[in-house]
Amino acid sequence: MEPSPQTTTPQPADGPALPWRRWVLPSAVLDELDLDPDGRPGRRRRTPRDWIVDFSCFLIAVFLGLAFAEQVWDDPNTPDVLAGVDQLLGALACAAVWLRRRWPLGLAVAMIPVGFISNSSAGAGMIALYTLAVHRPFRYVAWTAGVSLAFVPLFFWLRPDPDASYLTAVAWTVVVTVTVVGWGMFVRSRRQLLLSLRDRAHRAETEAALRAEQAQRLAREAIAREMHDVLAHRLTLLSVHAGALEFRPDASQEEIARAAGVIRESAHEALQDLREIIGVLRAGDHGEEPGRPQPTLGALDTLIAESHEAGMKVTLDQRVTDPAAVPASVGRTAYRIAQEGLTNARKHAPGAEVTVAVRGAPGDGLTVTVTNPPPTGEVAHVPGSGQGLIGLTERATLTGGRLHHGPGPDGGFVVTAWLPWSG
Repeated sequence: MEPSPQTTTPQPADGPALPWRRWVLPSAVLDELDLDPDGRPGRRRRTPRDWIVDFSCFLIAVFLGLAFAEQVWDDPNTPDVLAGVDQLLGALACAAVWLRRRWPLGLAVAMIPVGFISNSSAGAGMIALYTLAVHRPFRYVAWTAGVSLAFVPLFFWLRPDPDASYLTAVAWTVVVTVTVVGWGMFVRSRRQLLLSLRDRAHRAETEAALRAEQAQRLAREAIAREMHDVLAHRLTLLSVHAGALEFRPDASQEEIARAAGVIRESAHEALQDLREIIGVLRAGDHGEEPGRPQPTLGALDTLIAESHEAGMKVTLDQRVTDPAAVPASVGRTAYRIAQEGLTNARKHAPGAEVTVAVRGAPGDGLTVTVTNPPPTGEVAHVPGSGQGLIGLTERATLTGGRLHHGPGPDGGFVVTAWLPWSG
């Protein structure tokens, strides 16, 4: 279950391997839990728990080997030479138990002929079969255990047990073998479950980090669109009046003072709007409400008045009897649409008369239309990204409405938006 080496693989949440884990977990599990910085398993070394388990398995194999060796020596039908070979192979099998972690399949396969010849190697053979069930897939276990069980009837037919009948000895050996294999497969399944839970936890952490990153990115995009909508109106006033002062050096002192006043006021309002956006960001971090309220449909009169002061010709056709009854999100979107429409008209059709029409009722929705005729004279170039109307279209879509913009029948420009207003 070695994961593919990737530089983006997250580190385990609990950090490096804790000392207690080296006493309660096997090295095969620790190799998967303790990853190096490249996300690859570490070098496999025996843990204190592994040494305890291996020594216990060795003692069990020696104990069972001595018990079966005594039974071989007490059997009068077994020649002394065969009994000596039986004990020698049993001793070698017990020593080979220390190799069970490195070569589980090879050891289990080698124990099949050894166990057929040596009765005292039965304990080591069971331990090798258990190790194979723990460390290798079921297909290897099934073939090895199947071949071993196939030799059991032949073994007891050639070397009958003096203390039990033929059927009893065969049945007992089969039951013990199946029990050992089942126990090993249970241990393997538990280890795989632990590793799968670890992978699932890491995957959940990675997905949570990706979702947080995506949410942060979307929030930044929303803030960028909000800042464009808020500041474009103010900065356009600055650009238009600064351009007027540049192209009309012979203007009167009164006109210069008026333009300077508008520039100062627009700059002040732009700073206020910027503080408002920053306040929203800080409020989101501290769970507080922003200090300055967001504009709604009721602030549309103030927006028109500011445009009049900037020298624009704007007509407001307000047919909503109670603007305060419009939901805040709908009213704020309508305000931004009118603000962007006035900004674009000021940049691309200066001096033209702009009409802002607002109509609607609960249940019918709210319609906002900004119309301007084509410009009558030469238009000074004012830079623009064209993202304002795109952002307004997204904003209207998010509220469940729609927005259309394009040239009008008389060559001007029309922005029309419909926003839902539930009754």
